This record gives sequence, structure tokens and C-alpha cells, in this order.
Amino acid sequence: MKQLLSLALILGISTSVFAQTKTPKELACPVMSDHKVNIAKATKEKMFADYKGRRYFFCCAGCKPAFSKDPAKYAKAPSIPTPKKG
Repeated sequence: MKQLLSLALILGISTSVFAQTKTPKELACPVMSDHKVNIAKATKEKMFADYKGRRYFFCCAGCKPAFSKDPAKYAKAPSIPTPKKG
């Protein structure tokens, strides 16, 4: 019984760690932070930029150039790790 409980605790901890690292479906635009961006749609439309190992997603065509002009200004915005090319 102790082994079963231990296994359940381990699995529970593993599941919660996995859930924390799961990619979200939406993030705030780094330029217009009050706008949510669907990551899948933005990826398909190439509405993102990579900066220092992080990927940032944009709500409209005007935000990407604003970000590219001064990415450090927006680097604290929500982002995901840049996907590895494979």
C-alpha cells in the first residue's frame, strides 16, 4: 500500500510539473499587451519574432516591426522558448 501511495505521489508531482511547462494556447501581444494572440494562428501567419531564445507573438502586422525595432523594450512580455529546428 505504501508503494502504491508513493507511486501516486510521484505521478502527481510529475503531472503537475508537466502541466506547468505545457505551451499555452494564447499569449498577450508584447507591443499591445491588452490584446491576446492565438499562438497556432500567429505561427501559421508568421506573426512572431524570436529574440534571445524566446518567441514572441503579435496581434497585428504593425506590432512585428515595432518589436523588431526595439526588442529589448518588449523582452519581459509573455513568450515561449524558441522551438528547436529539427
